[in-house]
Amino acid sequence: MATQKILIVDDEKDLCEILEFNLISEGYETETAHSAESALKKNLHEFDLILLDVMMGEMSGYKMAAKIRKDLQLSIPIIFLTARTSENDLLTGFNVGGDDYISKPFSIKEVIARVKAILKRGITESFSGNILKANDLELDTNSKSVSIENKTVNLTRKEYEILALLLKHQGQYISREEILNRVWSDDVIVTERNVDVNIARLRKKIGNYGDFVKGKSGYGYAFSM
Repeated sequence: MATQKILIVDDEKDLCEILEFNLISEGYETETAHSAESALKKNLHEFDLILLDVMMGEMSGYKMAAKIRKDLQLSIPIIFLTARTSENDLLTGFNVGGDDYISKPFSIKEVIARVKAILKRGITESFSGNILKANDLELDTNSKSVSIENKTVNLTRKEYEILALLLKHQGQYISREEILNRVWSDDVIVTERNVDVNIARLRKKIGNYGDFVKGKSGYGYAFSM
């Protein structure tokens, strides 16, 4: 298996060096950028994951993430690193396409654990059959893409995995706990609120099909037509 490559984007050079040293020690290949502008000049297709600071110079990490998702249409996982910890900041990070959110100051062990968890999902996640369908909504498990009436729907990695899970078990309610276990790793600190936030975003992105993502109070969700 090729060495996985991580881009570290943070204007704190000392922090970049610490992250780079520890990620290389874990067997990853790394590159660093000290601004969003310089990061966007790189060939982002080469990277398997981005560690992205929120508060930087002229362009924030949120704006960079939005460009990656909307302009470049890349699904590369993004983990935000930030000292901003309010619920609004958390929701903003998810809404612009972040896959995870680590608050500063953080332990290096926590960062490594979350990086491993997200990259492991990308390797091991698989479903039987190439196409999962619901009328004109199609999810291709080979290309990890979703389309409605042949038009691409841009989802984050977590939104894609939740939709794939629900489509594979159409008509069956899946508990929030099970969704957390399948989409988030046990060693990542998340709550059922993360499931609800991602479901809300998913419903919005898939338009009318969002009505078929149904919730059962106190339990979980199903895709049921």
